[in-house]
Amino acid sequence: MTEDLSPAERYAAARIRAVEEATALAPFRAMYEFELDPFQIEACRSLEAGKGVLVAAPTGSGKTIVGEFAVHLALQQGRKCFYTTPIKALSNQKYTDLAKRYGPEKVGLLTGDNSVNSEAPVVVMTTEVLRNMLYAGSQSLLGLGYVVMDEVHYLSDRFRGAVWEEVIIHLPESVTLVSLSATVSNAEEFGDWLDTVRGDTDVIVSEERPVPLWQHVMAGRRMYDLFEEETDHGGRGPGRREVNPELARLARMENQRTYNPKDRRRGKMVREADRERERRQRTRIWTPGRPEVIERLDAEGLLPAITFIFSRAACEAAVQQCMYAGLRLNNDEARARVREIVEERTSAIPSEDLHVLGYYEWLEGLERGIAAHHAGMLPTFKEVVEELFVRGLVKAVFATETLALGINMPARSVVLEKLVKWNGEQHADITPGEYTQLTGRAGRRGIDVEGHAVVLWQRGMDPVGLAGLAGTRTYPLRSSFKPSYNMAVNLVQQFGRHRSRELLETSFAQFQADKSVVGISRQVQKNEEGLEGYREGMTCHLGDFEEYARLRRDLKDRETELAKQGAVQRRAAAATSLEKLKPGDVIHVPSGKFAGLALVLDPGIPAGRSNGHRGFEHHDGPRPLVLTAERQVKRLASMDFPVPVEPLERMRIPKSFNPRSPQSRRDLASALRTKAGHIEPERHRRHRAAAADDREIARLRTELRAHPCHGCDEREDHARWAERYHRLQRDTHQLERRIEGRTNTIARTFDRIVALLTELDYLRADEVTEHGKRLARLYGELDLLASECLRDGVWEGLSPAELAACVSALVYEARQSDDAVAPKVPAGKAKAALGEMVHIWGRLDALEEEFKINQAEGVGQREPDLGFAWAAHQWASDRTLDEVLREAEMPAGDFVRWTKQVIDVLGQIAAAAPREGSTVAKNARRAVDALLRGVVAYSSVG
Repeated sequence: MTEDLSPAERYAAARIRAVEEATALAPFRAMYEFELDPFQIEACRSLEAGKGVLVAAPTGSGKTIVGEFAVHLALQQGRKCFYTTPIKALSNQKYTDLAKRYGPEKVGLLTGDNSVNSEAPVVVMTTEVLRNMLYAGSQSLLGLGYVVMDEVHYLSDRFRGAVWEEVIIHLPESVTLVSLSATVSNAEEFGDWLDTVRGDTDVIVSEERPVPLWQHVMAGRRMYDLFEEETDHGGRGPGRREVNPELARLARMENQRTYNPKDRRRGKMVREADRERERRQRTRIWTPGRPEVIERLDAEGLLPAITFIFSRAACEAAVQQCMYAGLRLNNDEARARVREIVEERTSAIPSEDLHVLGYYEWLEGLERGIAAHHAGMLPTFKEVVEELFVRGLVKAVFATETLALGINMPARSVVLEKLVKWNGEQHADITPGEYTQLTGRAGRRGIDVEGHAVVLWQRGMDPVGLAGLAGTRTYPLRSSFKPSYNMAVNLVQQFGRHRSRELLETSFAQFQADKSVVGISRQVQKNEEGLEGYREGMTCHLGDFEEYARLRRDLKDRETELAKQGAVQRRAAAATSLEKLKPGDVIHVPSGKFAGLALVLDPGIPAGRSNGHRGFEHHDGPRPLVLTAERQVKRLASMDFPVPVEPLERMRIPKSFNPRSPQSRRDLASALRTKAGHIEPERHRRHRAAAADDREIARLRTELRAHPCHGCDEREDHARWAERYHRLQRDTHQLERRIEGRTNTIARTFDRIVALLTELDYLRADEVTEHGKRLARLYGELDLLASECLRDGVWEGLSPAELAACVSALVYEARQSDDAVAPKVPAGKAKAALGEMVHIWGRLDALEEEFKINQAEGVGQREPDLGFAWAAHQWASDRTLDEVLREAEMPAGDFVRWTKQVIDVLGQIAAAAPREGSTVAKNARRAVDALLRGVVAYSSVG
């Protein structure tokens, strides 16, 4: 190739190579066996030029290479680099990777429960740890040159997202920020904000997956491509991806009915030949079972695979189903290697705990190459599954969506059982962003030529809708930033109230709100121009038409109001008449589908009470159960009775009457027609309209007729323009109110929090009191409640186990609220202290209401949850794992996670509690020691 170049071109190319070889990027690139992608090189060059970067790229594309280059630069320059991740498992994984590359003496780890070589030049940590260091003014920040924020799109998380923004806002200006994000549709907007708060920031977006992804649907015995093969239409440009017509045919076929009442061919049934053909076609469509799916993928060379199931119990059930089906994906050599690794990684677990943890069933699944992965598992078990999967010794993993968040566990294929998941409130369709994130695991760079996403056929599936889901790349980053009590005292302590307020107004949340205000303001301006035009259109030479239009509008509003009042009164009268009905009353149903003669079987029950019939709840008056003259038994609604109803006659209902028996209904309906069929129902008299006697309406009509514009020949034309003017003016006022609501929203919330903290003597103007300094050391959702408990001495005199029980109420949140069953709590002092905590929360809740601090907006203190108090107390009291898990009815993974969070908060309380005249600090440390044992103490790092 160089032979084709002229001497001048060869010289220029040599000079470019020489310049590149002199950069820090050249030796860094040489450390990798593969060539870096263009987006990685572009980001690394920006970093070396001293700029911050935001890299948005698909899962598995190698974004972390850019973060590792920041580590490389920091070590080369003799500065520090902090590498932050959203979850401890990711921190542990990154620590292992970097320690292997640069040596354990140069790399440290800081998470909530691990501290390894924390003063090293490169420290991996969770984002919360860095936030706490910034507020505490830690000496470790000296010499910090780079901060890598992996998975920065976590700032959308409504529970923890604020921490990312706090870090970005408060990092010293001298620190270069490296933000690594999944593909988001508003990366430029986020980059604009970073540019505003951090200085020069380059946005590098890569939409290209490193491994192509093929989308499939598995139905019956076949796997169909979701899209037809793409073509460029004979070179005339890029082809559009069309839905596979075979899938569309399957969907139509499934929706066809074998029986159609309107079909008159050969009587009422479809011809036998049609039915037989349809039966054969329909046998092709079913949802394959889990073992069948894995066998199919194995046969087609598409393992290893991750199957996403949005339920922990279903993940465990899937492993059992595969084992019962006799599925074996490993040979004898692989089985032996699995056992060797598992026994080595779990050697620290006491043998008496192994049975409790379901170790032997778990190991059998691993030896067969099958495993589950979810948050309810013991962390050690999850880490073993991850390691075996990466080594290719586990080939089928059934996982919840938490696996999609950052863990380095790519597969050749990803299977989605359903496109619906429980979001904590209801079953909802997964979003295009969630679909992209889940399927992003498919395709291992450097191993697979292509990745495969397989969706299992479900009844009622819409292939076009699925194609839209798979083809959409909308995953906008939305700030979840909200000020908290801890944040407020820390900010005021460092910057004073005024500067703190200004800092909060630089948040991404306010940036997005202000940006949306720009669009709304533009609309308001357009509306005002339109109002001017409408005002000209309604100008009348006889007088003020705007005033005349207002009179017409007032008259119309008053007539509407009276009509509504009349309707309400009629409904009330009808409901009252229904309440007087008794079984055996013969009535005439005035309207609705079942209008006509009817016999009351059950008068129904007044509003708000269950009527005992198929679990109905009535919220709109009685709903009588009647037998119609046409032999139908129906539960009527209030809408069937627009006017009051009176009994026409009385009839005895035989004790033997069975509403489900056609014969019983026929006999009683016949008796009903004989008894009352000849009676003509009394016609309901219409009452004089309320508007006829209303003084306000009379006054408005008089003024309207007397107005000069009333006699204008073009009055109705003017009125049409006036109506448009009124509608546009109303819309404009609504937009203006939205602008008022969005401007300075974060700062206004901060002001309310500061006012409440001032009321409680945590702040005095720009001074942070001793109580405030204590609150500044307490991080968590219930920071203020914890501070108030310390202030009031609620935990004084408690034993370590009792203190652990009380602190658990500050962190624990049940996955599903169960108000029907009161949680079991320890007796004695712990029970009294927990009761006092709930009492203090009630006082704070009333204060928050007074200061308009709204929990629904993510600000304020939720009620403490006592559901983990018994388990924490028992574990701290040295009870066995078997006893604690059995009584708590909780998976081991959840128990370990909540216990570690209790330990974390106990550590904060030990640091914040008074040193003199208090037992809390000492007992908090003793509680940590009592909890940090057995399964809770196992850790893969440190």
